[in-house]
Parts: sequence; C-alpha cells; structure tokens
Amino acid sequence: MNDPVTSSMLRALDAEHRQRLMDLAREVSFQAGTRLFEEGGRADRFWIVRTGTVTLDMRVPGRRAAVIETLGHNQLAGWSWLFAPHTWHLGAEATTPLRAYEFDAAAVRALCRSDPEFGMAVTQWVGDVLAHRLRSARTRLLDLYAPYGSGSRV
Repeated sequence: MNDPVTSSMLRALDAEHRQRLMDLAREVSFQAGTRLFEEGGRADRFWIVRTGTVTLDMRVPGRRAAVIETLGHNQLAGWSWLFAPHTWHLGAEATTPLRAYEFDAAAVRALCRSDPEFGMAVTQWVGDVLAHRLRSARTRLLDLYAPYGSGSRV
C-alpha cells in the first residue's frame, strides 16, 4: 500500500488517469484563515494543494476543534465527496495563503462511473488517504485527551 503522506496523486495515479483527473481541475486561491469546508457540510468538491498549508480539524464537544493533520504540496484536501452521503467528516482551513487545484465532485464521480478502471484508481487513492486520516485522527485525539496519550511518541 502506498503511504498517502508521501504518495501524492502524482504517484497514486498513472499518467493517463492523472491527466483525465487534471482535465477537470480549476486553479483557485484562498487567503490564510479561509475555511474550505465545515464538518457536517455538503462535500461537493475537493482540492489538491499546490502551495501553502491546510489544517484538518475535528469538533470535540466542550472543547475547541482538534487539529488532526496539516496538509501541504500535492496532498488531497477532502475525501468525503467520494462516499455517500457526501458530507464532510472533518473541517479544513487554509493556514497560509493557499493555491490549489479544485475539482467538482459530481463531475469526478461521473467520470469514475463511466470509466471503471479510472474509478478504481481514484477510489484506491482516496481510500489510502482515508485510511491514513483515520489513523491520524485516532492518534491525535488520544494524544490530546487520553490519560496517557496514544503511546506512539518517538
């Protein structure tokens, strides 16, 4: 399995699939402090970071949101767009000025349905990212709130 932290979309998809995906991209920019999405909101797009950083956060009742992970160059911001009910499971904020490729989720899902090989490649890529994010969320929440942390200190 590819390590999604170091394995960008460039490594996860072959050249043909990467080009098909990039044909649907549009370049966008966000100022530092801009919320890209809110936990529980409609997941109708996603981004691949070009420059800058994005933090992923999770609401914790009675506390401020916990930062789960920080994303940078070539990393995927948003996976909830691929899986029904297409609702964000985390929140995201640009922590620096951000330039990214933005994708319309409905268009990418339609391409995935029309080309099963492309769809499998995209699903594998996003699934790898999702598995990594779940591990990161678990570790981060244990570090913040468990009596002895996650036990993963190096």
